[in-house]
Amino acid sequence: MLYHSAFDWTAAAQKRVLIFAMSGLGKTYVSNMLRDTGDWFHYSVDYRIGTRYMGEFIADNAKAEAMKVPFLRELLMSDSIHIASNITFDNLTPVSTYLGKPGDPARGGLPMAEYQRRQDQFHRAEIDALRDTPYFIDRAKALYDYPHFVCDTGGSICEWVDADDPSDPLLNLLSDHALMVWIEGSEDHTADLVARFDKAPKPMAYQPEFLLHAWREYLSENNAQEGDVDPDTFIRWTYARALAHRQPRYAAMAKNWGVTVQAHDMAKVRDETDFNALIADALARNA
Repeated sequence: MLYHSAFDWTAAAQKRVLIFAMSGLGKTYVSNMLRDTGDWFHYSVDYRIGTRYMGEFIADNAKAEAMKVPFLRELLMSDSIHIASNITFDNLTPVSTYLGKPGDPARGGLPMAEYQRRQDQFHRAEIDALRDTPYFIDRAKALYDYPHFVCDTGGSICEWVDADDPSDPLLNLLSDHALMVWIEGSEDHTADLVARFDKAPKPMAYQPEFLLHAWREYLSENNAQEGDVDPDTFIRWTYARALAHRQPRYAAMAKNWGVTVQAHDMAKVRDETDFNALIADALARNA
């Protein structure tokens, strides 16, 4: 690890962390809080995905929908209007909307083949955005003279790595440049995440093998064909399974490549001093 002890962390002139967890456990909250101090550069992987690696896909998808409307088609064809997504750190809806949900087109679903194609695009985009972390560490210091750096990852980081493989290229790259910190939720947090997702189901990225297994199981259990599937019902059904699938993968990442902090402790962090103390405690326990 980049910091081997609480002392190493506390004494470091340049602190660099990469935070990973399921969405909703405080990654962006603490990243925003650190950024607001003026001393931390906040690198949002999801924002990088949406602006650098999937921006054209997202904009073209919106244009394709606009082209179905004669009035808008005429304006687009004459270059009279411009269509672009308005992605911000706090609004990543264009990315999730583009990913979509599989199922009945009449209920907003995508054909499974198209859904898998977009999942693959996101898979490649997320890996590329994660690989950009060292570049942004250097850029933050050289261009803006930020002393500290926080990488705010997406929830699906665990899907693209093998934490039990000491030669995993992505984990080696990331752990060489930042301290990897897992925000671990409790069973109560899991129940809360499931309840929140049930109220407002959102598209997410899945490991291809997991997705295909879940899709086949859902169709079999419900004696359904692809066009019969309610997209929201499917992703609600899949969400709790995705949490269970990801939990041991996160745990292995933290055990072999970083440290763990509890979500209820992270929720108590109110300033940079609290955050630094929490990370120091995690390193002390790890030692």
